Amino acid sequence: MTTPAPDTETTGFNGLRVAAFESRMAGEMEALITRHGGQALVAPSMREVPLSENKKALRFFETLQQGQIDIVVFMTGVGTRALFEVLEANFAPSRIKQAFKHAALVARGPKSVKALTEKGLKSSVTVPEPNTWREVLETMATFRPLKGQRVAVQEYGVTNTEFMEGLLQQGVSEAMSVPVYKWALPEDPRPLQALLERIIEGDAQVALFTSAQQVRNVFEVAQKMGQSAELNDAFQRLVIGSVGSVCSEALREFGLEPDLEPGHPKMGFLVKETAERSFELCQKKAAQLIQTMDRRPAKTLASPSESSFLKACRREAVDRTPMWIMRQAGRYLPEYREIRSKVPFLELCKTPELAAEVTVTAQQVLDVDAAILFADILLIAEPLGFQLTFGEGEGPVIHNPFRGGQDLARIQNADITYELEYVMRAVRLIRAGLKPHIPLIGFAGAPFTLASYLIEGGGSKDYLKTRAVLTDIKVWDELMKKLVAATVAYLNGQAEAGAQALQLFDSWVGILAPEEFQRLVLPYLKLLFGQLKKLQPSIPLIYFGTQTAPFYPYFRQMGASVFGVDWRMDLDKAWKLLGPFAVQGNLNPEILLTDPDTVRRETEKVLRQAAGQPGHIFNLGHGILPKTPMENVWAMIETVKNWKP
Repeated sequence: MTTPAPDTETTGFNGLRVAAFESRMAGEMEALITRHGGQALVAPSMREVPLSENKKALRFFETLQQGQIDIVVFMTGVGTRALFEVLEANFAPSRIKQAFKHAALVARGPKSVKALTEKGLKSSVTVPEPNTWREVLETMATFRPLKGQRVAVQEYGVTNTEFMEGLLQQGVSEAMSVPVYKWALPEDPRPLQALLERIIEGDAQVALFTSAQQVRNVFEVAQKMGQSAELNDAFQRLVIGSVGSVCSEALREFGLEPDLEPGHPKMGFLVKETAERSFELCQKKAAQLIQTMDRRPAKTLASPSESSFLKACRREAVDRTPMWIMRQAGRYLPEYREIRSKVPFLELCKTPELAAEVTVTAQQVLDVDAAILFADILLIAEPLGFQLTFGEGEGPVIHNPFRGGQDLARIQNADITYELEYVMRAVRLIRAGLKPHIPLIGFAGAPFTLASYLIEGGGSKDYLKTRAVLTDIKVWDELMKKLVAATVAYLNGQAEAGAQALQLFDSWVGILAPEEFQRLVLPYLKLLFGQLKKLQPSIPLIYFGTQTAPFYPYFRQMGASVFGVDWRMDLDKAWKLLGPFAVQGNLNPEILLTDPDTVRRETEKVLRQAAGQPGHIFNLGHGILPKTPMENVWAMIETVKNWKP
């Protein structure tokens, strides 16, 4: 960042380039910045759509009442509610409900279904998540022939032209867009895109935000440009002024900490107070950047994709074997114990700032080659309708466990990314907190292990309840498909939020015989990994289970790109059985309870078995144990980093 030399004769911005994102107040903002000595860079980030004056929505309703619309598509829950808010401001509820009986109602996902249910309406067909406009179109065509049909689509601000064109290609006679949001993206995003490109290129020193919606729209446009990470990095270098607490909270969702909030939450005060402190804040920001650069290695890689961990996942050559530790942020770390002593486990998982802190701290303290999200595989249980608690020293407890076919109906088709937004926010905060070249691993429980927890109600030694459900193949099939769909949505949400690799933990699958694994588990793993590959084709997919060596002949069919190996088989033998995939592992965690010399010797043994082949990621053969001495952890890390095959 270039900071002008101070001029004691002038006050204010002193020539700094100041970016702002006003729409209706763009002229006033530009004048304020100029008056306070800055060079104004202003582009609109929002378009206001007054709900009470939404002419398109009212025209749509008139057409619907006349019976001239055959199908209504509801793309979002918020949009569905907003549409009814417009209509209810002008018409009686009974009249509205009667009008919608003239058409078939297509709901995209559970949010739209819920919004319709609130109004006493039932969808004719539901498009399950995850979905895109292509899946919506495909489901509609399966529901009924679209040729000659008249279709209305509730949308988010700007029309999805590809979806509309797809409808016309299917032969619909009319495709009507019904945008109903109060705040939409600008109709012409090019000025905002140009401003964001200037910010990324370093052509601004200050950024001013006057609403949370501005923040979200700016990053939505950056994401559409494929430059959200670059924009986030650029904002880290800028002085950021926020009009107030709500706006600041939105900035923190994207990993940005505002440098200033004015004494009064008004645009004029924001510009004035930022201008008065601009030189001081620029100096402070520059000092922070220098300190950050001093803490980084001499060779800083440009992006996580160039990291040794992701290269190993792709079986590319690396300078040294990359490593990370399962349960990396755990009770063996003093930094984790300090936080954990103040906060219950589930609260820690559900507080994004704390989850991000323990994740980033663990990676930075250990200086390993990847971070893994701090969470628990059972967080997904709650949005599915299960009651989850964690007792001290007792582990997880499911208070309404699954027992059979009668319980299938109560498993909710939840919007997983919405219900687990605290996880997605933690991912965004972690990604912003990590050094650029350190990848973040997201994760979830594999369907079998997740199902076993939900059935057993917690931990188990004999798995009798799980085996009882396994005997009813139809019930098992429906349960597993529900869990696959939820897990795909959950992992895809983590990837969209910023995770660069995804790991599936199958801790309990080893209780099965090989034939049972092939028949009762493998088909659902293939389905899960297949769907994830379509959604995230470039992200490595890691599968880890314990006592899985008898299943290795089936692993090649699974669809994962990396396989974790537990400590029960030598790494070289396991790799030979697994075939041409990357492998992760596999020091016995109990070795870390011994002494540094033993740890070094056993670590070298694993490294010799890998023989420096491309595709090896050093890890433990299971999670690190809580009583592990830190001196033994350091001995392992040092050995891996200094190893030369």
